Amino acid sequence: MPSDTYRPLDPVPEEFAGTSLASGVKRAFHATRPKFFTASALPVMAGSAWGAAAGSQFSWYVFVLALVATVCVQAAANVLNDVGDDQIGTDPRNTQRIYPYTGGSRFIQTGILSQAAMAKLGITLIVIASLAGLALFAERGPLVIAFGIIGILLGVLYSLGPVKLASVGLGEATIAIAFGLLPVTGAAWLQGAPIDTALILFSIAIGGWVENILLINDVPDMEADGAAGKRTFPVRFGLAATANLYLTVNVAAALIVLLLTATGDLPLLAPLVPVGLLVLAFKAARGIRGGVADRAAMTQSIEATLAIQAIGTVWLAGCALYGVWF
Repeated sequence: MPSDTYRPLDPVPEEFAGTSLASGVKRAFHATRPKFFTASALPVMAGSAWGAAAGSQFSWYVFVLALVATVCVQAAANVLNDVGDDQIGTDPRNTQRIYPYTGGSRFIQTGILSQAAMAKLGITLIVIASLAGLALFAERGPLVIAFGIIGILLGVLYSLGPVKLASVGLGEATIAIAFGLLPVTGAAWLQGAPIDTALILFSIAIGGWVENILLINDVPDMEADGAAGKRTFPVRFGLAATANLYLTVNVAAALIVLLLTATGDLPLLAPLVPVGLLVLAFKAARGIRGGVADRAAMTQSIEATLAIQAIGTVWLAGCALYGVWF
């Protein structure tokens, strides 16, 4: 049984009370789970860095628009995920969560925001992302619309609609595409880079690190998810297979970077950090195998996964810019 020391926590409604504009903004901001924004912001940064090195039309204006659009799509997906998980009953029955990492924002369950208010917030964020997308369309042309539509559809259908992607075992692939392949290749293309094999491999490595955030966050929630019919990877295959997939993704990311180094697309030092991060990955995998029986180890594994994604992505962005700097 989980240790009482790490009993699940919830946000405190009193901390978000108030009728002022500032209170409303605070509620809306924290409802989006900003702790995870690195999962969308850093891939845009890495893709833009690749574009700056490969292209000849880098624009800070385009970069900011891409960043706003992508982060808003992620924020909307997070909020709508809370709505969807409340509807199917996984969040209300989740007693094994590790807040603030898993089990959603808990804003609906604690009464900070209603399900309807969360849905409206999600729609508002999609509108903001769409407006940024239209500005990008004016700058770069119709392919922007394709990137935007795919990203928004994946973000919404992850939790809502007739086929909830997260509930039918497609959540991990959805996240890898929506916050790996799309933002990295899209941001690079926006800055003038061709969408070629090297860029796609680069985006797969980064997308794998993002996917692992979802994968490990699903571990504490697997009991509630299973009871609600949400067929995540841990629910379907168990802790050992989840740990193996987690490690496979990290090893694959390191191998991709080694390959891109061998082909001359990244500098010689590029594999140093992805390979070094495997030490953290193996430690985190042990935490996955133990599940919520040891909440301290599980929490540390989640935090290590966030660190792997952030450090690895920032490092690869710097490596992509190596040719520009030197």
